[in-house]
Amino acid sequence: MASTTAITLVATVFIIVLSLLILRGFLPSQRTADEKVSSVPKPTVVSKLLSTSLPESVVLPGSSAFTKATNSYWAKQESEVIPACVVRPRTTEELSVAVKILKQEYDKDPRGMFAVRSGGHSPVPNAASIQGGVLIDLSLFNKVILSEDKSSVTIGAGNRWKDVSAVLDKNDLAVVGGRNSNVGVGGLTLGGGLSFFSPQFGLVCSNVISYEIILASGTVTTASELVNSDLWHALKGASNNFGIVTSFRVHAFQSRNVWSGFLYLPNSQSSKVVAAFHEFVGRTDTYDKYTAGPIACFSYVQPLGIQVVSVNLVYTKPEKWPACWKSSGFTSLWRFWSTCKVQSLTSATDEMNNLNPPGRRQLLAATTIKNDLPTLFAAHAIYRDSIEALRGVKGLSWTLVMQPILPEWVRMGSPNPMGLDTD
Repeated sequence: MASTTAITLVATVFIIVLSLLILRGFLPSQRTADEKVSSVPKPTVVSKLLSTSLPESVVLPGSSAFTKATNSYWAKQESEVIPACVVRPRTTEELSVAVKILKQEYDKDPRGMFAVRSGGHSPVPNAASIQGGVLIDLSLFNKVILSEDKSSVTIGAGNRWKDVSAVLDKNDLAVVGGRNSNVGVGGLTLGGGLSFFSPQFGLVCSNVISYEIILASGTVTTASELVNSDLWHALKGASNNFGIVTSFRVHAFQSRNVWSGFLYLPNSQSSKVVAAFHEFVGRTDTYDKYTAGPIACFSYVQPLGIQVVSVNLVYTKPEKWPACWKSSGFTSLWRFWSTCKVQSLTSATDEMNNLNPPGRRQLLAATTIKNDLPTLFAAHAIYRDSIEALRGVKGLSWTLVMQPILPEWVRMGSPNPMGLDTD
């Protein structure tokens, strides 16, 4: 494994996320009531076949269950993509039947037919929804089962991370999982996944011991290092391209509370926050594997006409203001207040979710840069200069997020094929 010095000086990578949040109530849907009614798809051959074969697990438009299912996305625009039916399988056998029907009809007409949803936290329309097609909703695959020796846990793909941490908190355990309690297990784990525990154990996908998966043929199988090892390796970052994963068996470890929270600062501290971010991530002599972050957020809130800064700090041990954060440049910055405290992992991830809850329109974009101070300042300047043109967008929250991802993190755990560990 490369040294921390080489990583931080040569190959540190950053994710810069621009998040456009249109607040509920300020910007109504572009569709009129008549347009919404007319957009409800008519029954299709596939939806009829599915409802005949799985009458207790297929939900059709016009029912309260259908409305609830299509309104349970994080981003509002996803809820406006209306499927012809929602399949909510209760068992792998039912899901296998649904996949076989879909494959049979796909062979006749290969146009887009279905989408799969775990938590529905992606803001991209059609990422976990499909207009006029079949939505496979995995929400009933919601078991969280600890192994007898508590060294691993099997997690249903329909869980959200709050469901997982609620079980594990009671046992003083944790897994390498999501930082936001409302994010779905399936999407994050299959997409790679950053975690508060990534500095210790690597990406979420690199800590999966085995997958239960349904292939395009409808076959239910397992992929692990010893069984279907090629598929096991490919699934680490593959999204839903190789089948529908119904559960993940992942490593569990002892963890009793974390220290975490946000610092809230005035916009006048922005330059100092960028400098503190650069200095902290570039440290080579005081690297602490229990440190997660920092995540620096710069926000313009149009309804209030203000710019604010927030910084998320996490330490995955229950120590108040651990030495690594106390010695950072963030400690001396003037701030309005701090929410940092020792708390459960569930509470820490709830705090992340509460800052950006469901029901809003969302738009995200990302890029990567090295930990170079002039480049960081330039990125912030581009964001800052864009605000003037956006002041007339009612209800807008316009946020630049800086968060680190080090190659050392992606080299930990089992290998993945994403190529992020190269220099």
